[in-house]
Parts: sequence; C-alpha cells; structure tokens
Amino acid sequence: MNDTFLRACLGEKTEYTPVWIMRQAGRYLPEYQSVRAEVDFLTLCKTPELAAKVTIQPVLRLGVDAAILFSDILIPIEAMGMDLEFTDKKGPVLKDPVRSKSGVDRLIVPDTEDSMSFVLEAIKILRQELKVPLIGFSGAPFTLATYMIEGGSTKNFINTKRIMFQNPGLFNLLMDKLTMTVISYLTAQIRAGAQAVQIFDTWAGILSADDYREYALPYVKRVVSGVKKEGVPVIYFVNDCAGLLKEIRKSGADVIGIDWRVDLHDAIKGLGKKYAVQGNLDPYALFLPKEKLEDRVKDVLWKGEFAKGHIFNLGHGIFPEAPLEGAIAMVEAVHRFSEK
Repeated sequence: MNDTFLRACLGEKTEYTPVWIMRQAGRYLPEYQSVRAEVDFLTLCKTPELAAKVTIQPVLRLGVDAAILFSDILIPIEAMGMDLEFTDKKGPVLKDPVRSKSGVDRLIVPDTEDSMSFVLEAIKILRQELKVPLIGFSGAPFTLATYMIEGGSTKNFINTKRIMFQNPGLFNLLMDKLTMTVISYLTAQIRAGAQAVQIFDTWAGILSADDYREYALPYVKRVVSGVKKEGVPVIYFVNDCAGLLKEIRKSGADVIGIDWRVDLHDAIKGLGKKYAVQGNLDPYALFLPKEKLEDRVKDVLWKGEFAKGHIFNLGHGIFPEAPLEGAIAMVEAVHRFSEK
C-alpha cells in the first residue's frame, strides 16, 4: 500500500508530498454523475457498494494518495432522530429544528453499528479494494449543531447564536450529545478499517476567537482525545480559520487543515512545528491555465516545507463546476514538483 499520506500526517519523511482533494468523489467527475443519475443522494450514501464505487473513482482517475469515504456529515444527525432530506435547490433540510429542551431531549446518541451500519460496510469493502489509505470523517459538534438549530444551510446563523448567547445551558446539552455521537461514530469507522479521520468544522469560522474558545473548542478537544485512543491520525479542518489559529492549535489533532484565505507559511508560523498541515490551494485555481496553476502548486509546496509534515489539498472542497483537467493537472504537478 502507498502509505505516503499516513507518514506525512505523522510528520515522517516522504519521497514526495501526498495529495488528495476534499469532496474528491463528486459532481465534477463524469463517472460520479453516471452513478448519481440512477439514485438519489441519500440512497447513494446508504448503499455500501455504490458508496465504495464512487469513493474509488477519483483515486483511479486522479491518482491521489488517499481516498475519503463517500458520505455526508449529516448522516449521524439523522441517526440521532432528525428527519433529513436533500433537495436540489435548498440542499439539506432538517425538519423540526432543535431550539428547545424538548427538542434536545428527543435526540439520542445512536449506536453506529445499529443505525449507520451502511457506513461501516462501505469501509470494509473499500479496505479490500484500495491501494491507498482510507479517510473516515465526521462533522465537528459545532458545525453539526448549526444545521440542527437552523434546519439546514444558512448565511447568518441567527438561531444558533441566539441560543448560544441566550440559553447556553441548552446549547451545551446539545453539544454534549453531539460530542458523544461524533466520538462513537468516528471510533466505529476506525474499527471498521478507516486509517485516518478528518473532523470538518465548516462553520466554526463564523465565531470570534473568544466564542470559539467557549462554544466549540472544548467539544473538539473531547472528540480528538476520544478518537486518538484508536491510534490513527486525526485531521481537523476549520473553514475560514485565519482568526482562530491560536485556538485551533489547542485541539490536539495531528494535522490542521488550512483554508485558502490564509497564507500557508503564516499559518505554519502561527501553529508552530508541532503540527502537520493540510492544504491550501484556492479551489478556484483549478480554472487557471496549466502553467499558472503549476506556479500556484509550487508556491503551496514551498510553503508547506516549513511544517512538520504537509499534505497537499485544496483550501476547501472542489466545486462541481471545476474542470476535471485542472484537477488532474494539479495532482500531477504536486507529485512532479515535490519529488525528492
């Protein structure tokens, strides 16, 4: 097996910089679109053979150094007892948003093997077929809480912040249940065969440093501490992380994901030599002409050399509209220019 990704996570020397792409199994790939045309999104997530198939597609097409399980961060929320739907126009919709104690009380901490066995089955299939490491994942407690409170995606997070500030006791009850759920979920993924896990805190960047320290970080630290007992690398990604790096470095994760809005060298200086980093090419750079894209790749690679370890990635998920040839060129450039 190509273990370059795993060694980079631990800060060990590698022959080249490994690369994978957040959301690499997705709509920019024609072969994914062919599968997706036959089933709805949740059915795809919940059918192990299909989830495994689309997980493998970008590994074969792009030549990336790691696969990430095809699923969705909201899967455990549904298992906790919320009614989840995906629509083409609105994205995820969660009926009866959680904004009261009775709403929190109705939620359960699910048994992953009972309620999300399809995730574990997909992992087992993938471990038999993959020749690169498999990454499992979950949303972080704060990010999951925003979806549960808002009832889906939002731009202002007004209901989330209202509960945080006006009813912190209720917010903490919800976060406690989410934290236990995420620890259980990631632990089950690792025991099924995931060789690393990533915690996505997509919306933590809406918080000030003080609010992040109070309302998000304690729960992330609990998740990381609980999961690291399983002995695999833990990656923590916060979108829009520039103002939070001093707090993020307290998470305990092995690898810190960096979004594209912050200079990677500055982020490494802020984090210190203790952490490997992941990132952080602007996802829109895939639209550049090949020569200019390669210049951007070389710049990220050079800055990544200052970290304990570096995994090349985009600074957020690849867009559905991204040109496939750009993604292929990026992966090829990372391998070519980083080869020792």
